[in-house]
Amino acid sequence: MQKILIVGGVAGGASAAARARRLSESAEIIVFERGPYVSFANCGLPYHLGGEIAERDALLLHTPESLSARFGIDVRVNSEVQAIDRTSKTVAVHNRQTGETYAEPYDALILAPGAAPIRPPLAGLDDSRVFTLRNIPDLDRLMAALTPEIKTVSVVGAGFIGLETVEALRHRGVQVHLIERGPQVLAPLDAEMTAPLSATLKAHGVSLFLGESLQQVTTGGALQLHLESGKVISSDLIVLAIGVRPESALARAAGLDIGITGGVLVDNQQRTSDSAIYAVGDVVEVRHVVDGKPVLLPLAGPANRQGRIAADTVFGRSSHYRGSQGTAICKVFEQTAASTGLNEKALQAAGIAYRKLYLHAGDHAGYYPGATPVSLKILFAPDSGRLLGAQAVGEKGVDKRIDVLAVALQAGLTVDDLAEMELSYAPPYGSAKDVVNLAGMAAQNLQEGLLAIAQPEEIAVAAAQGVQIIDVREPEEIMAGMLPGARNLPLSELRRLLPHLPKGLPVIVYCQVGLRGYIAQRFLAQQGYQVRSLNGGYKTWSMWQQMQ
Repeated sequence: MQKILIVGGVAGGASAAARARRLSESAEIIVFERGPYVSFANCGLPYHLGGEIAERDALLLHTPESLSARFGIDVRVNSEVQAIDRTSKTVAVHNRQTGETYAEPYDALILAPGAAPIRPPLAGLDDSRVFTLRNIPDLDRLMAALTPEIKTVSVVGAGFIGLETVEALRHRGVQVHLIERGPQVLAPLDAEMTAPLSATLKAHGVSLFLGESLQQVTTGGALQLHLESGKVISSDLIVLAIGVRPESALARAAGLDIGITGGVLVDNQQRTSDSAIYAVGDVVEVRHVVDGKPVLLPLAGPANRQGRIAADTVFGRSSHYRGSQGTAICKVFEQTAASTGLNEKALQAAGIAYRKLYLHAGDHAGYYPGATPVSLKILFAPDSGRLLGAQAVGEKGVDKRIDVLAVALQAGLTVDDLAEMELSYAPPYGSAKDVVNLAGMAAQNLQEGLLAIAQPEEIAVAAAQGVQIIDVREPEEIMAGMLPGARNLPLSELRRLLPHLPKGLPVIVYCQVGLRGYIAQRFLAQQGYQVRSLNGGYKTWSMWQQMQ
C-alpha cells in the first residue's frame, strides 16, 4: 500500500488528493493544512466581501469531513509540516491546537503550500489595521474590522486582488484610495489597454494614485500613508494587495532545488530534485509557453492541473504539464479585462520580434439591441504569424474572445488560423465576422502588405516631420476631438476631395476604430500616395494618450 502525504489543500493539494484517490482505493492519503480550512475558493473572497456571494459557507468547497466521506482521505487541519527528512522519508508535523509534534512517513510527498502575501518591511505595516486578503481567516478579520465607523480604506496594489477588493469595498459604501507603484493598473495588460479601467475606477469614486510608492505608515490616530511623492493619505484601514511570493521555505530547508524566480524547481511531471517529492501550484516555478522562460504565475487553473499531474505521476501515468501562458481575467465594475500569453512589455524585454494590432468591434451584431464594444489587442510573430499574446477589455464578451485566443496560442495557431476560425454566430451572441476573425483578417492584410499601419506613439513625431494627418470620419463625429494637426476629409467625400491632398508628403489616415481608415488607406495607396492607417483609429490613440 502506497502512502501519500500532501502539504497544503486549496487548489493544487486538494486536486492532487482527489485524483490520487480516484486512481487508487488502496493508497493511504493524508492532507496537512496549516490553517483551519482545507479547500476554499480564495478567488471568491473579494466577492463575499462585496456581497455578491452572500453566504460565507459557499466559499468552502470541501471540509475535512466531506473529503473523508467522499474520498476516504485523512485531512488534518491546523497541522503545519515544519521539516522534511529526505533520508528517512518522513515529515515533522506540528499540531497547532495541541502543540504536539510528530513524525509521519511517506512513500510520495506532494508539496502544495501555495504563496504568501508580500508585506514589505515598511514602518507601520505591523499595525492591526493593516490587512491582506489571501484566505478565509484574512476575510473574517477584514469583515469584522469594517464596522460602520470605517469610512475610508486604502488598497495598496492594483493587480487582480487589489482591483477586486476596491470594487468590493465600494459596494459596501466605503471610500477607497488605490495606490499603485507602477504607471498603470493591472500589469499583465499593456498600459493603453488599461485606460478604460482607470476611467471606470474614477467614475465609481475611487481615488487613483498611479506611479506612487508607499514609503511608510504612521499610526497615531488615523493611519497616514506617506507616498514617495510626498503626498500623505489618511485612511481608517489598509489592505495590502501587492502580490505574493512562493512559500518555498520548507522545500529550501530540505535542500530541494529552487528556481531563479524563487519557486520550487520541478520537471514537466511536477517532480522536484528528489524523485519521491513533488510540488504543485503557487509554490513552483513554471515555464512560459511563449518564450520558454521560467516565471511565477500564481493562478488557480494551473494549480489544479498540476495537482492532477502530480497524482498521475505518483501512480506511473504519463501526464505532463505543458507550461503556463498566464491566461487571466478580472472584473472591474462594469468592465472586464483579460489577457493570455505575453504582453508587449514582456516581448520587448525578452527581445522577441512582434507585430501588434488593435481591433474595436461589438460583442454581438450591432443591429441586435445591447451591443457593446470589445477592444482587442493581439501580438504575433512577424515571420510565421504565430500568436504571442492577446488582451481584451469591454463590458461583455471579453471572456469568450480571450478563451478562444488562449486555445489558439496553446495550439501554436497563426493569424491565418484566426481568420479562418468557424465560431458560433447568432445576432444576440456575436457577428458573422467575430472580433477574433477580424483580428486575424487585419493581421493577414498586414502580413501581405495590404495594410500599412502607424502606431499611436508615432503620431506626434510624424506630425512634427510634416506628415499629413487626415481624419476620414464624418464632420459630426469629430466634435469629441481630433488628433493634433489633423484635418478632416470624410471618407464619403474623399474621392471628390482628392485634389486637396498633396501627393508630395506622406499621409496617415484614421477613423474612429480603424475600418474606414483602412478603406481610405487602400484607396490612397492605389492613387500613388505614401499612406498608412492609424492602428485602431482614434479610439486606440485616445486610450494611449490617456496613459501618457
